[in-house]
Amino acid sequence: MSARSSRRLLSALVLVALATGCGEQQQRPSSASASTEDAGPLHVHGLGVNPKDDALFIATHTGLFRVGPDEQKAERVGQSRQDTMGFTVAGPDRFLGSGHPDPSQDLPPNLGLIRSQDGGQSWKPRSLSGEVDFHVLRSAGGRVYGADATSGRLMVSSDGGLSWAEREPPGPMLDLTIDPRDAARVVVSTDRALLISDDQGASFKPMLRGEPGLLAWPSADSLYRVDGAGQVSVSDDGGNGWRPRGSIGGQPAAFTAVDERTLYAALPDGTIMGSSDGGAAWRVRSRP
Repeated sequence: MSARSSRRLLSALVLVALATGCGEQQQRPSSASASTEDAGPLHVHGLGVNPKDDALFIATHTGLFRVGPDEQKAERVGQSRQDTMGFTVAGPDRFLGSGHPDPSQDLPPNLGLIRSQDGGQSWKPRSLSGEVDFHVLRSAGGRVYGADATSGRLMVSSDGGLSWAEREPPGPMLDLTIDPRDAARVVVSTDRALLISDDQGASFKPMLRGEPGLLAWPSADSLYRVDGAGQVSVSDDGGNGWRPRGSIGGQPAAFTAVDERTLYAALPDGTIMGSSDGGAAWRVRSRP
């Protein structure tokens, strides 16, 4: 597959996923689809690992799911079936999210930034309730970055998501990852290119090499990217040079890395793939 075809495939995939997440929320049947919704994590929007117990958490169109370290079956966490579009693990049992409420909840259609401090069992508003819908959400320390789907803005917080500064992104954002050595330094993937910022997104410059993709940066010398065809590559110099690794086996719906060896990726059908060798080989971690 050519680089141009891979870009088109990834862009189309992300646009479809975003449309699905926002468009279906008000149309979800309350009873007829209950058995389907309980089947497992479909329409995956985000992945993260809880440092408290190394469990994998799966943020979906119908709530949050958990897969324990020695388990293969994902189980629902808490009672909420909210459409968790943006999701990031901020610390042990501490998660940040965004998206849309369950139709049974008396909440604004856009949740803004929400927070859980009990491993996803419950969520409370943090800021921007009713104002934003983060489809990309990343955190490191007290720094939080979010791409607001309602306005196209890149928003940055230095106090854990209480107050925000607005940035002009370099294009429609597919993903963002934070330098593990410096939370002011980020790499952004648009639908056409990878760009880097050294000043919390105030300015960007194109990277020397690198096609668009979903990103993860778990350690200083391991910046990962998975393209629209599912091909994984890694950079050991912050994105200037890339080496091919393996394939997740399909189009990516979500992507994360725990360290330089442990990676997870979601496929469009809700299957979660895992790698323990830095992306060279992949196996099924969980099925919906």
